[in-house]
Formats: sequence, structure tokens, C-alpha cells
Amino acid sequence: MEATSSPIRDILAVFAVLLAEFYAHLAPWLLLGVVLCFADLRFGIMAARKRGEKIRTSRMWRRTINKMIDYLCWVTIAEVCTRTFAPAVGVPVVSMGMLFIVYGIELSSCINNYFEYKGIRKRFNIWKFLDRPELQRAIEDPETDNTDKPNTNQS
Repeated sequence: MEATSSPIRDILAVFAVLLAEFYAHLAPWLLLGVVLCFADLRFGIMAARKRGEKIRTSRMWRRTINKMIDYLCWVTIAEVCTRTFAPAVGVPVVSMGMLFIVYGIELSSCINNYFEYKGIRKRFNIWKFLDRPELQRAIEDPETDNTDKPNTNQS
């Protein structure tokens, strides 16, 4: 049997090589996302059982897979930001910040589900843990922040 080349196979091979090159050094971040998703899934199930909730398997897997796809998107955006901004700045500050925020939120979720499962009446908040004024100013709450809205209650 003679091996023939088809343009579609060649294009797919080139695309696969480009994707493998793009994601090769991002494997630790993707692995961290997978581990955090499964940890959150486990502790979330245990917390739900403790609350007496019914565990719906299809919903559980749908939410976990959606979360993994979200992390793939965030890691991809972070890498694009690194390739865009890091050469000018010298350090991938933007992508590091993005991944720190995204994985910090997931870590908070894991810890809070664990606390609930263990009966610990505490809540972990990554932002209070860091408690940096710069972060407080950078992250705004649209429901409580009215500084950007003009005052319409003038008489």
C-alpha cells in the first residue's frame, strides 16, 4: 500500500504541531487546573451530601467539564498575553496576574467546600488573605461602586 499525501491531512498535521508547540510549556498550568477541578468536585460532592442535597451526576460532570474548558480558555488567553506584552515589559506580569486570580478563585472554592464538608464554620477569601490595597482598588464591585455613574438626583 502506497502512502499518499492529502492536503487535509497535511493541514491537520501542521495545525497539530502548532497546537502542541503552543501548549507544550503550559502543561503545568493545565494540570493544576485539572487537579483543582477534581478537588473542588470531590469536596463539593462531600459538602452537598452533608447538606442533604441530591447529587445529580449529569450536572456534576457538566459543570466540571465546563470548568476545565474555562481553564483551558484562561490559560490560552494568559499565553497570548505573555506573547503580546511580555516582550515589551520583560516579565509576563499580565498573564501571571490573570492566572493568579483565576486559580485563586478556584482554590478558594476548594477550601470553602472542604471547610463545609468538615463542619468548619469559616470562609476562605483569597482577597482578604492577601489584603493588599492595590488589589482592593483594582477589583471593583459594580453593585456598590457608584463612582462612575453621574448623579441624576439633582433638584
